[in-house]
Amino acid sequence: MTVLFIILGILMVMGGFSCIFTPLLTFMQTGYFVVILILAFGIIGIIRAIVEKRFGVNFVFSILSVILGIVMLAFPGSLLLAEGVMLIMTAIWFVLMGIVTIINAVTVTKKTGSKIWILQLIFGILAVLVGIYSFFQPMLMALSLGTLVGIFFIETGFTLMFSGVIVRD
Repeated sequence: MTVLFIILGILMVMGGFSCIFTPLLTFMQTGYFVVILILAFGIIGIIRAIVEKRFGVNFVFSILSVILGIVMLAFPGSLLLAEGVMLIMTAIWFVLMGIVTIINAVTVTKKTGSKIWILQLIFGILAVLVGIYSFFQPMLMALSLGTLVGIFFIETGFTLMFSGVIVRD
């Protein structure tokens, strides 16, 4: 699992930089891009939970990520409607992922005693704030979605890489 976390982390960081450098294109293609990453995140989370036999909050969030991805692929609707719904779904996903990252930060500090939990806690809080911001400013969120998704993917990528290095099999 360590290698899988590091590889997924690197891919998420690369995808994040791609989003930041092409925010308009990212917004126009957000639906499929986010769906693929949410599905990958959910599937890997489910596999990890089954292998490690841990069926807690991460497992539930992974299942919800897969369900969200499947629903978004099955019902794309019109592009405008899909993007509007995507903004709301992305805001919800940011809040939920931030909460999970905060919970993981507390778990990492209990397991390893490492100081890396502080970085995870900060990223978790930032993700929650981005999600809340998205609810109150949907039009600004639409304009900055590429950058915000990019930042979040970079954060999640580094979190996965750190988790892969610190929490060994």
